[in-house]
Amino acid sequence: MDKPSRILIIDDEEIVIDSCLAILEGRGYEVVTAPDGAEGLKQAREATPDLVLVDLMMPGISGFEVLEAMRGIDPTIVTIVITGFSTVESAVEAMKRGAFDFLPKPFTPDELRLITDRGLERRRLVLEASRLRHEKAVLQENFAAIVSHELRSPLSAVQQNLFVLESELEGKLTEAQQGRLERMKTRIDDLLKLIQSWLRAVSVPVETIKQSFAPVALEGCISKAVESVQPHATRKDIAITASVAGPLPAVIGDEGSLTEALVNLIGNAVKYTHPGGKVAVTAAVAGAEVVIAVADTGIGIAPEDLSLVFDAFYRAKPGPGTESGAGLGLALTRRIIQAHEGTLSVESEVGKGTTFSIHLPLVDAGASGPAPPAVTAASTRDSGDRQ
Repeated sequence: MDKPSRILIIDDEEIVIDSCLAILEGRGYEVVTAPDGAEGLKQAREATPDLVLVDLMMPGISGFEVLEAMRGIDPTIVTIVITGFSTVESAVEAMKRGAFDFLPKPFTPDELRLITDRGLERRRLVLEASRLRHEKAVLQENFAAIVSHELRSPLSAVQQNLFVLESELEGKLTEAQQGRLERMKTRIDDLLKLIQSWLRAVSVPVETIKQSFAPVALEGCISKAVESVQPHATRKDIAITASVAGPLPAVIGDEGSLTEALVNLIGNAVKYTHPGGKVAVTAAVAGAEVVIAVADTGIGIAPEDLSLVFDAFYRAKPGPGTESGAGLGLALTRRIIQAHEGTLSVESEVGKGTTFSIHLPLVDAGASGPAPPAVTAASTRDSGDRQ
């Protein structure tokens, strides 16, 4: 049986407490009361409530102080202010200190019941979100071990046996049999690469990446990333242009992982762009950061999907002439950029294209060292995939 919701009422007016008790009676709540802020905080520490109704103007500890203290006891407790001295300023201040809502006195029974139901629903959603985040963290922690043991190990064993079998049957297989053996080796190798991508996306060793941080010239990362993706773009007749407003100051980071992040974004743009389309990579200093943007003329992302694109295993629906990824590249890229104390954002319009922007903080003046020559605008026609 579900535990009843616990409501704490803190008010120095006995008539208010009595009326609240009468209104909430019979609704299955466990209701406790306190005549002042000090007693209310004591009650909250002894048995964490789901919802607190607190008066702002009380002797001793004020309602504002109670709101602050509740966040220290348990930030998921939903607090609702009830007061006869309601002003816009007091409401704004209460919200700043964590209040969920504001109920001016006098209030009707229906108003109290409605705001109580809304507050308890908020508490339920907050706890559910916290539980899901915890489960996700646990799954992420165990993902590498599970995948490695249950998938990668047996596939590696099969791959090794195929190598041995190929050696033992050398010269004895027909051309068709040799072709089937090669296809098996290719498929197993593809599966092992996919598993490695899963592990990288979900369990990328952020702390290990940070240990190798040094000043990095981003021109080199951009140039290597474009060069890596160009063969794919050539096959799809996609034009890639790279333009750097430079030379750029250095950033602190890991050159290999930053290049990998850019390869993911540029490759992703190629995947979701129609043959004959364009992908533009630009980089420039904006204030105290470097902004690298990857813009395509592809199929775009629906507004309702924008908040999902950085989740592992999310994949956009491919359009005609575009491809589908494994749903891992953007999740991995975000983790890499976060490890560099940067941010990754996206803007998109369906049918017109998408722009992903990396924001990286600059190195302090004098620490960057000389920067290599800037990447000049270049265009290649490539034949090209949203991971």
